[in-house]
Amino acid sequence: MNTAPFLLFIDDDLEIGELTSRFLTQHGMRVQTAANSDQAFQIMAQNQVDLIVMDIMMPGEDGLELTRRLRGRGNLTPIIFLTALGEDTDRIVGLEIGADDYLAKPFNPRELLARIKAVLRRSHEPKANTEPSGLPSSDYPGMARCFAGWTLSLATRDLISPDGIVVILSAGEFDMLKALIDHPRRILSRDQLLDLARGRNAIPFDRSIDIQISRLRRKLNDDAKEPQLIKTVRGGGYLFTPSVEVK
Repeated sequence: MNTAPFLLFIDDDLEIGELTSRFLTQHGMRVQTAANSDQAFQIMAQNQVDLIVMDIMMPGEDGLELTRRLRGRGNLTPIIFLTALGEDTDRIVGLEIGADDYLAKPFNPRELLARIKAVLRRSHEPKANTEPSGLPSSDYPGMARCFAGWTLSLATRDLISPDGIVVILSAGEFDMLKALIDHPRRILSRDQLLDLARGRNAIPFDRSIDIQISRLRRKLNDDAKEPQLIKTVRGGGYLFTPSVEVK
């Protein structure tokens, strides 16, 4: 069985698709290309896709609309957006609706490969490790972080509300929340958060951190105007205020 990551590359520019597909295949990836959302859904229906790279600007249903549809269906396949240089608004919207990373066109294929590997590394960590007893490893000490009634499971990567409701996190949201939880009551700058949550495979982009924090606050029911869990420190960064218990 071929265990190489399966990538779906969506771009209506067929030449870019062919050249990029060839490069990624030469570097150990399995790649299929699609020119529009209809072709993309056909491929996804027949294959287990590990990661999607898509252009935002496409005829018909664009990348933002396609991402909204995927996330609305509960599809959490990691997504890397390709955007025209300078389209900050599209990048911000893309991150807000669930994209994991972005890369401006024209791009260096080697940088795209590095970003793909980084996103795959974050998203393909084991989600349900088990001990010999067969019980989920989250039942063992050290596999959960508890704060303000919430629980973050490191085994399943789920966030559990005080009412016991499972809140689904994207790979980027999980990494960001874990970075905050691992450094409670400590001011973290945006650069520090970028290092802790994503590594330096990503180009520093302050607004992307702000968007991730905004999404986490919504999922934690943390009032955006007067947040109590993740506070903004003017000129400093962010502060995770609750005490954290390891279980």
